[in-house]
Amino acid sequence: MDYVIIVAGGKGLRMGSDVPKQFLPLGGVPVLMRTISRFAGAMPRAGIILVLPESQHDYWDSLCRHHSFDVEHTVTAGGDTRFASSRNGLLAIPADADGLVGIHDGVRPFVSEEVIHRCYAAAREHGAAIPVVPVTDTLRLVGADGGGHNVRRDSYRVVQTPQVFDIALARRAFDRPYSPSFTDDASVIEASGHGVAMVDGNRENIKITTPSDLIIAESLLKVCP
Repeated sequence: MDYVIIVAGGKGLRMGSDVPKQFLPLGGVPVLMRTISRFAGAMPRAGIILVLPESQHDYWDSLCRHHSFDVEHTVTAGGDTRFASSRNGLLAIPADADGLVGIHDGVRPFVSEEVIHRCYAAAREHGAAIPVVPVTDTLRLVGADGGGHNVRRDSYRVVQTPQVFDIALARRAFDRPYSPSFTDDASVIEASGHGVAMVDGNRENIKITTPSDLIIAESLLKVCP
């Protein structure tokens, strides 16, 4: 059986809102519900694990009742870091599970079903896979003296989620102390010595973290309902 861990630990600081960003309405529906529904539609037999700060569990329950949200999922407590939250999500998977697990940002509600399937298929073959998109802006490397120079953007990719791994591999990789070098879940896997395959992501799969992102997301609803 495959799983997906939805990590939603935001506090809304960059959004400038008292309501954490994962709970903000998008087309009248909380962002987090749209994200969970996307995976439920793409992988109806997968186990869905939601990682939330414990202080937000009651609020989430009330939102589910208010919106009659009945997608089956398990809720577990988040940690102080993304690494700790992902590890808590992995601990919520049954000990005898031997499939794949995807780890996805709760505020990325526009990941396409095609990308989800592509990530899981690649992880089934390679053990680990992430979705990426090409860089379109010019990139400049800044030196210690404040100067810098442009670098070839075709040598870089923007990393998205879900990042999908063999469950046993993920458990071994996350059974280590936290390091500041763990900038995402794939970096934890790579620290264990295992390579990570890349697949094409979808550019609409934005991470909603600022007020301008929310405006863009409302527009995306017209083409990615």
